[in-house]
Amino acid sequence: MPERRPVPKIFSRISHVDAISLFEREYESIRRLERNRSGKSITMKMVSGPIKRSGGELRLAGKLLSWSCLLFMLVGFRSASRAQVLTSQYDNARTGADLHETILKPSNVNSREFGKLFSWTVDGDVFAQPLYVPSLAIPGKGKRDLVFVATEHDSVYAFDVNGRRDAPLWKATLLDPQHRFTTLSEQDVSCPFITPEVGITPTPVIDAASKTMYVLARTNENGVFVQKLHALDITSGKERAGSPVVISATVRGTGDGAVNGTVSFDPLKENPRAALLLVRGEVYLTWASSCDVGPYHGWVMAYDARTLRQTAVLNTSPDGGDAGIWQSDTGPAADDEGNIYVATGNGSFNGAEAGGRNFGDSLLKLRLEGGQLVVRDYFTPFNQKVLEARDWDLGSQGPVLLPAQAGAHPHLLVIAGKEGKLYLLDRDNLGKFHERSDPQVVQAIKVKDAYGAASYWHSHIYFTDRSDTTRDFIQGGQLTLNGVTNQMSSPAATPIVSADGTKNAVLWVVSTKEWNESHMDRPSVLHAYDANGITHELYNSEQMGGRDRADVTVRFCIPTVADGHVFIGTRGHLDVYGLLNQRPRSKR
Repeated sequence: MPERRPVPKIFSRISHVDAISLFEREYESIRRLERNRSGKSITMKMVSGPIKRSGGELRLAGKLLSWSCLLFMLVGFRSASRAQVLTSQYDNARTGADLHETILKPSNVNSREFGKLFSWTVDGDVFAQPLYVPSLAIPGKGKRDLVFVATEHDSVYAFDVNGRRDAPLWKATLLDPQHRFTTLSEQDVSCPFITPEVGITPTPVIDAASKTMYVLARTNENGVFVQKLHALDITSGKERAGSPVVISATVRGTGDGAVNGTVSFDPLKENPRAALLLVRGEVYLTWASSCDVGPYHGWVMAYDARTLRQTAVLNTSPDGGDAGIWQSDTGPAADDEGNIYVATGNGSFNGAEAGGRNFGDSLLKLRLEGGQLVVRDYFTPFNQKVLEARDWDLGSQGPVLLPAQAGAHPHLLVIAGKEGKLYLLDRDNLGKFHERSDPQVVQAIKVKDAYGAASYWHSHIYFTDRSDTTRDFIQGGQLTLNGVTNQMSSPAATPIVSADGTKNAVLWVVSTKEWNESHMDRPSVLHAYDANGITHELYNSEQMGGRDRADVTVRFCIPTVADGHVFIGTRGHLDVYGLLNQRPRSKR
């Protein structure tokens, strides 16, 4: 065996986050330089066939190649085995897969070796998925492995996974009780689904380059209902310069609530549930309703991540109503070209008509072009009127983008909704709307009504629906059923996969509660399955209930798996699971 060379000191001092930050900052500086030289923006993308590029593009490509090599060395030396969870469902494709899990594996996830380690107490319910950054340099405190938690009490916590169990490393409160800035109540929003208070619901997103977390929070400020986008320093919890900004928007339209041909964003009626998305320096936010209390619309807004300036607004029903984007708390997806994919719920639809702008029960492919969010393509089921009449939202699930593959449809996505159809769609040709049938659909499989999103790992698509089971489909052009779990005692939404690349994969699912059980207290149940054979349940938290029982559940809980830990947000707690004899990592 060849002798392993020691890691150069310069590399050992740079973390994964620092390496990415270094690369992205250099990328932006090179791009600004070339833009100044040429007078126009330079953007690089992967192409096939002969390459024809301007001088500025070639200079940019050469410099980025050098920095890419450095980034590869830095990440490879230090952090190839460390997971970062910077956004909902691990990545912008929303695959729900952690491919860097080297500790937890099918051989040790069992009730003898694995269980509940402890819980952190927080000041509100946790609907947002916990985020995780390892080896983060904290001024004056060294490097820490931090998990971030946002609550409905408008607080954000940073906990040191290997540190104190009685206090956070920092806590940021986005309220101001002295000036009567409080959370909203379920009475304020006329909806019991989030109770007893409404503050931060959607999963935030973290920019590794600037070490900034973007958070969307709701407040009641002396009787005035406000929504704000905050930018927090993840090393301290402090607001960045220019943060927060108040959310507001108007579009031209004749839809529900319009006044003199203008539809305005209503910060009380519009409920943000879908996770935040960060793409190419833009933070994307989306909205739906609380219990369909109208008038409301679906909104998508883009904000410059550096300045927090609003750059674009799209209303999904400007000449109608509803068509909200909620996706059971999962996130809008994005592909490598910067296209954004969102799914809408029941609402008006006239997208197939000339000049039509209403897109209820549709999957939209959006692109930021010239300061506008443009609908580049869409898919609407042929029976949209039935979906609208029966409240069968297509948008009860979020889309999952599959990796490129050979064949007639190299770029696919999966999505289901309340109707109970699992769709396999071609991202390059979503097909828009057709009367009487859906010939544009690659495949449709009859299932039960579904919430959350599927997950993807190594040609497996894991899908949970209201049969209260999870199914494993093998994806090879078409979906083929490969296995089904036993029925769970209560509904679940979004499964998560942890794996060491293509091996040692575990499927994680949290069963929670019914839609009408908001005021009923029952524990979450964490289930773990062998991802290569999901009929084999490895573990659930009720097998040793006295030791491992989770705290009181919230609906649509998405677990986070990272570095040997499983984090579950509950009512007033963050539950932490792991190997029972695992020693904490030393502080770096």
